[in-house]
Amino acid sequence: MRVGITGGIASGKSAVAAAFAARGVPVIDSDALAREVVAPGSPALNKILLRFGPAVLAADGSLDRRALRKLVFADPLARHDLEAITHPRIRELRDRQSAAAGGPYQIFMIPLLAESANPPTVERTLVIDCPESMQIERLMRRDHIDEAAARMMLAAQASRERRLSLADDVIDNSGFPAALEAQVEALHRKYLQLAVYGDKAPTAE
Repeated sequence: MRVGITGGIASGKSAVAAAFAARGVPVIDSDALAREVVAPGSPALNKILLRFGPAVLAADGSLDRRALRKLVFADPLARHDLEAITHPRIRELRDRQSAAAGGPYQIFMIPLLAESANPPTVERTLVIDCPESMQIERLMRRDHIDEAAARMMLAAQASRERRLSLADDVIDNSGFPAALEAQVEALHRKYLQLAVYGDKAPTAE
């Protein structure tokens, strides 16, 4: 069973994924896969350089992701070309990792699930949620940016309402770490049961 984790920027997706991983659940991270497929010398990086030029190459030979984001942010055609290069390779690597990982259920980290036109197939969607004011506060502290810049980053993503409309399950990450752990533990037990019995959970005699 595949559970897709998504949520707005600075909502705490990584903390939730780490809590599931600590319980022995395989975690397949889309961002990590995206970095792996464009590693120095990779076919994908070579194709990106052919399409976008040397301006997106960092001094150490790696992809300058910030420079690339600037090029594709407001250019739908450029974004389409980039996705045509990277997405098939990401899907292939994701499927290989998933097949090798096994387990009753797996966590798929998909930060942009609500924004994606062709997201990976998952059996359940888990949304990590917190108030937008908290996202802005965390972003300002994490990235050392002002409030205006943080609000721009939020505006570039799907709305909170859009994400919640996709949710089968929701974790409220606006409280203390202990509250987060309790929610993860409850969902872990639920997912184990669903993975074995589906919607027909056993009932007491």
